[in-house]
Amino acid sequence: MAYGLRTKLSFTYAALALLLVGIISLFINYFFKIQFNDYVIAQQKQSNQSIVNLVEKQYDASNGTWNVGAIENIGMSALDQGIILKVKDLNGNDVWDATVHNNGLCMQMLSQMAQYTQKYSPNLKGGYVQTGYILTNDFQKIGQADIGYYGPYFYTSNDVSFINKINTILAIVGIASLALAFLLGAVMSRRISRPISKAVEAASQISRGNFKQRIKEQSTTREIKQLTTTVNDLADSLEKQQQLRKTMAADVSHELRTPLASLQSSLEAIIDGIWEPSRERLESCHEEILRINRLVGDLERLERVEAENAILNMTELDLSELAQHIVNNFETDFFKKGVKLNLVCDSVPVMADRDKISQAIINLLSNALKYTQKGGCVELQIRNDGRSVKLIVSDTGNGIPPDDIPNIFERFYRADRSRNRLTGGSGLGLAITKAIVEAHKGSISVSSELDKGTVFTVSLPKSRR
Repeated sequence: MAYGLRTKLSFTYAALALLLVGIISLFINYFFKIQFNDYVIAQQKQSNQSIVNLVEKQYDASNGTWNVGAIENIGMSALDQGIILKVKDLNGNDVWDATVHNNGLCMQMLSQMAQYTQKYSPNLKGGYVQTGYILTNDFQKIGQADIGYYGPYFYTSNDVSFINKINTILAIVGIASLALAFLLGAVMSRRISRPISKAVEAASQISRGNFKQRIKEQSTTREIKQLTTTVNDLADSLEKQQQLRKTMAADVSHELRTPLASLQSSLEAIIDGIWEPSRERLESCHEEILRINRLVGDLERLERVEAENAILNMTELDLSELAQHIVNNFETDFFKKGVKLNLVCDSVPVMADRDKISQAIINLLSNALKYTQKGGCVELQIRNDGRSVKLIVSDTGNGIPPDDIPNIFERFYRADRSRNRLTGGSGLGLAITKAIVEAHKGSISVSSELDKGTVFTVSLPKSRR
């Protein structure tokens, strides 16, 4: 899988690089050709003017004669540059003509220029071009120079050599760029494909139930980093859920085994005639049945809240009045245990399901009372927090160990490992509370210090979003 993905990415990068290098090379070649042609034309004009200036200097104004020998040297030098020179005097008579001097060489030169030019500009419709220049001396006309060449422009052997060198350089640069692209493609594809392949492998292991699989590959690419983090978080969550399911199964078994064992032994003793079916023994059996019934009722209540989180009987109610009513009902229980109960609240209207919010507050207060020792204090606060309402239950009880806090809202999870009947509870109260709060689009959090106390904070929107 890794090899296949890496290979595909490498070929993709290489193909893109090849295409990019090809496009860039075409553009460079195109614009270079345009610029070079403009340069050749400008050089042609400059060369023509230089030849005209040299010819003008060969005129002797004192006797009106021309230095034909010098003009011949100028003409032959110009012929080497691909230029055919013709010089006429003021009367139109030939002073010197390259085609007369050596017509064969002129034709050969024109053919060679045409060959060079057609090779690098095959679409150019060229031919022999001749331009006339007026020759002057002291601003007086002394004759005319006709300069002919393959036009509108032509390439010399030096120009051809220069173009070949440029093309060679471009080819080398293209090959080097392509090789570099292959190298970078291989490196980048490895950096991209390796974490993805690890993520695929980890997901495959997770699908088989191996939740301990983790991706350790690091990536600087944001999307890949998010992918690996998501897969790792998924594995953490599934591993946690698996452990909680095992714990839940053990807890349910434990919670049911004790009352069922007690019922079984009591009934067997009565059936065998060891015990008389007295009122006291039947009441004991009835208490165990009630305990089982409460456990089943809690489970049903939790399932009902989670299943009906979108079906709430929403009404506008004053949370402070509701809290005061619940606190009044709890006063006797707190007084018997010797725990102080304080209520600090603002009058805050909120849209909520009265019965379910009442259940959430009751669960939090019952939990606080259960784990607060005699002489301690529990405080219920209702605060207006702008767009939301804060419901805070704090106590001075035993506190929750740090390792237990992340799991405190899970079903059957209890920080009290003893699970004795004195501590009570099925471990479903906080799970039910969280389900109720989340059904109201709110949130619940907990902070705690051992032997100092615990604070539960519920945040509810004033209007359901």
